[in-house]
Amino acid sequence: MNNVISLSGGKDSTAMLHMMLERGESVHSVVFFDTGWEFPEMHEHIDLVEQKTGIKIIRLTHPQGFDYWLTKREVRTRKDRYDNDCNLVCKKGDVFRIGNGWPSSSRRWCTREKVSYIQKYQKSVPACIPCIGYAADETHRIKPGPQRYPLIEYGITEKQAIKYCRKLGYTWGGLYDLFDRVSCWCCPLQSLDDLRTLRKHRPELWQLMLRMDRENPSFNRGFYGYESVNDLEQRFSKEDKLRPYYSGKVCRKMLRFIKPSIQQNIFYL
Repeated sequence: MNNVISLSGGKDSTAMLHMMLERGESVHSVVFFDTGWEFPEMHEHIDLVEQKTGIKIIRLTHPQGFDYWLTKREVRTRKDRYDNDCNLVCKKGDVFRIGNGWPSSSRRWCTREKVSYIQKYQKSVPACIPCIGYAADETHRIKPGPQRYPLIEYGITEKQAIKYCRKLGYTWGGLYDLFDRVSCWCCPLQSLDDLRTLRKHRPELWQLMLRMDRENPSFNRGFYGYESVNDLEQRFSKEDKLRPYYSGKVCRKMLRFIKPSIQQNIFYL
């Protein structure tokens, strides 16, 4: 049996790799998929994992890149499409939009592509046993199949995993001091608090998100329940103006109950 580690670079998969080595488990290979949207600190972390383990990490990438999928990929319809008057507007197989748009909880095309490339590599390994870094307090994420969940087998929780990693000298450049999750910095599925933190502490990445959002104005499926990242920018800007008078939590609650038209008068927008 060949254990193949899926390394996201986060605390759990990092702890899983080291704990398996500590326990004398054989590791055939370690695979990391680079979406192109990782924090720069994550690439430094992956380099450090290589140094500490002595294992050359296999780094996979999408040949076209996720920026291409987001805004430039030709998406073809799987069926004939009609307008409200029943007129045929797009035949099956024709291009009906450009770009997948932002991922969502029901359209996680980024995760699908990432997993498919990792699985393609795994299939090239004889007697492959995929090892996934779900913690002991994430048993709800388990799926049937040949894969293993070593941290669950060892009874290691998320808190224990990050504490263990910090003892090994991993810091992620301070990412875990700012964010709950350190996956793609532009992920629409991260919390609003993490998005606020990104805007405050990594303004260069936030500006890049705004630019990405504007690149395809003709098609946008929305971002985190909003029409665009720019909508979030307007919301966060309003919160900033209220913050000198109220706490951040109170600002956010107030904005929920103030009509947009009234907000415009308040903030002179």
